[in-house]
Amino acid sequence: MMKNFIGFLLVIILMSSCSEYQKLLKSGDSQAMYKKAVEYYNNGDYTKASNLFDGIRMVFQGTSKAQSVAYYRAFCSYNQKDYEVAAELFKQFVSIYPESSYVEECLYMIGYCNFLASPKARLDQTVTEKAMESFQLYLSRYPNSSRKEQIHEYMDEMRDKLSYKDYLSARNYYLREKYKSAVVSLENCLKDYPGSKYREEIMYMLFNSKYEMAVNSVEDKQYERYNAAKEEYYYFLDEYPESRYAKEMARKYEIINEFLKPYDVDEEE
Repeated sequence: MMKNFIGFLLVIILMSSCSEYQKLLKSGDSQAMYKKAVEYYNNGDYTKASNLFDGIRMVFQGTSKAQSVAYYRAFCSYNQKDYEVAAELFKQFVSIYPESSYVEECLYMIGYCNFLASPKARLDQTVTEKAMESFQLYLSRYPNSSRKEQIHEYMDEMRDKLSYKDYLSARNYYLREKYKSAVVSLENCLKDYPGSKYREEIMYMLFNSKYEMAVNSVEDKQYERYNAAKEEYYYFLDEYPESRYAKEMARKYEIINEFLKPYDVDEEE
């Protein structure tokens, strides 16, 4: 009986709360709506808070409460995990209220929300790039911020993701034996992400791609391409002398030398 009674009371309270909320939405009383929106926000009911703030934002435009409404709206979206919308609302805040005491926090939140919205590496990384740009802007304005170390960790994580995406794209060319395209993509990986955790494998695939291009090349291009593969072998050996790929690459290096031997003799003469 007691459990049923408590359940009944909860239903009554819930219905009363919903009724109050609906009345507020229709009331047009902007001050009461603002007060209740803040209350909902503080109690963690971000959906109701957001709806009420949306309902009054135009009413308060140009008033002292406009900045507060914009700030709450952005954080409502953030707390509802609608990160891309939140990032845009924080961006609008910084643009409209550049002198606000909340600007530093909101500028950070643009980057952080885009970081949270960043998809898996195989997907389009436009949002990740936005996050990187926003964090860089934040650090340029606030170089001594207490958030600096954390931001660097986020940026390292995103660089790894971008590096991995480019690595996957280059490896796809390599596995499909599109060696010319693989060479271009692999060289871009090394240039754009010199500290990539995939560097050893990228350099291995780059050597193999150039080797295969030489082996399968027309005769008048073989000398140039075998030399390019040989050069790539030296680069790899210099960085990874104990690599698991070393034996395989050494065998191919011998084939390269065998091909180039007659040319070396000609040069000596």
